[in-house]
Amino acid sequence: MQTVVAGQGYVGLPLAVRAAETGHRVIGYDVDPHRVQQLAAGQSYVRDVDSSRLREVLDSGAYSATADAAALAGFDIAVITVPTPLRDGVPDLTHIESCARTLGAHLRRGATVVLESTTYPGTTEELLLPILEEISGLKGGTDFLAGFSPERIGNKRWSFDGTPKLVSGIDAKSLDVIKSFYDGIFRTTVPVSGTKVAELAKLIENTFRFVNISMINEMAMLAASLGVNIWEAIDAAATKPFGFTRFTPGPGVGGHCLPVDPMFLSWKAQQELGVPFRFVELAADVNRHMPDYVVRRLVEALDKRGTPVSGSRILLLGLTYKYNATDLRNSPSARVAELLIGLGAEVRGAEPNIPDGDNIKLNVLRVDATPDQVTAADAVVLLMDHPRFDLPMVEKNASYVLDCRNRLSGSNVETL
Repeated sequence: MQTVVAGQGYVGLPLAVRAAETGHRVIGYDVDPHRVQQLAAGQSYVRDVDSSRLREVLDSGAYSATADAAALAGFDIAVITVPTPLRDGVPDLTHIESCARTLGAHLRRGATVVLESTTYPGTTEELLLPILEEISGLKGGTDFLAGFSPERIGNKRWSFDGTPKLVSGIDAKSLDVIKSFYDGIFRTTVPVSGTKVAELAKLIENTFRFVNISMINEMAMLAASLGVNIWEAIDAAATKPFGFTRFTPGPGVGGHCLPVDPMFLSWKAQQELGVPFRFVELAADVNRHMPDYVVRRLVEALDKRGTPVSGSRILLLGLTYKYNATDLRNSPSARVAELLIGLGAEVRGAEPNIPDGDNIKLNVLRVDATPDQVTAADAVVLLMDHPRFDLPMVEKNASYVLDCRNRLSGSNVETL
C-alpha cells in the first residue's frame, strides 16, 4: 500500500519505519524541513529507531521523507501522528486541523485516513471527518474510510510492535480496513466499537498513571513528615500479588503525555457537561507542586548544615522528564532549576543523554557528572537516575545528596 505517515516525531517515525519494513511504500511527511533533511540522510533523532534501521528502509526504497505536500497524492492510507499540546489549559488541535486539510486535498475514493494523535472523545468524527469531507468533496464512510487508533509507545519489556494496538473506525468497513493494515505491523490488534471508545481508552490509560503518580507523590510528602520511609513501605505493599500496582514518587511528571493527556478529558467534561473532572484537577495540582517540594526539602537540608541556599552550588543530575529519555518537554527539572536560581543558588546540570551541542532551554550551566563537579557542589539532587551516571562515585564524593529516585545510600544521602 502507498502509505503516508504525517508527522515524523516519536510516534510517527517508528510507525513509518515499521510499516516500511513490513512491505508498505511509506512517505514520511513532516512540515519541518530540518527533520526531513536528517531523515533523508539516514539520521534518526528518535530513540526507538536506530539510524541503521532508517538507512535500510531508505536504501530499499520502501521509505522516503518529504516536506512537500504534493508528494502525498495517490495515497491508499494516511496516518496522522501530529502533536496535540495544551495551550493555557485548552487542547490545541491546530496541527490535526492543518494536517487534515493537507490530506483532504489529496484524498481520493477508496483511501483511508487514521488519526493516532491523543485527543478528547469525538475528535475523529466531529473535527477530522468534516474537514476531510469539506476539502475533498467526498463523503466519509461512502467515498473514503476513517478511524482512530491511539499511539502506544513500547518500553523495555514491550516492543513497539509487540504492544497491543487498539483500532476503531467510523463504520464497519473502515474498521475492517484499518484493522487489516495494523495487523501487518503489530502482533496483536484490539478492535473496539467506535472512535470515541478508542479515544477515551487512550485517556484512561494515561489518566490512570497520572492520578496514581500524584497519589504516591502526596503520600511521599506525608510519609516524610511522619518519619516513615515511603520506599520501604512501597516495597512492602508490592509483595501483595494482586490488587496493587507499583508507583513510585519523584520530582514531578513531564513529557508529552502525562501532564497533557488527562487534561483533554478534564477540558471536554467542563466544556460539554459543565462539570469538573475533580480527580484529574487534584492530581494536576499535586504533581505541579512536586518541584516546589523538592526545593523545600533541599533548602531545609542545607539550613541544617549551616549552608544558606543563596550562593550555594547545586548540581542537578538528570534533566529529562523520565528515565533514560532524551526529551525535556515539560520536565520538572526546569521548575526545580528556576526555583533554585530564584533563591540565589548557582545551579549546574548534568544530562548525559542530550549532546552538549543540543539546545537545553534551562538556565543552568551544563557540566559532566565528574568527581570534581560532585565534590565541588554543596548539594547534589538526583532527579533522574540515568544508567550513564556513576552512582557509587556520587555516593563517595558528594557532601550531601537529595535522592529523588531511591538509588543511593549513606549518611550523606536523603531520599525524597
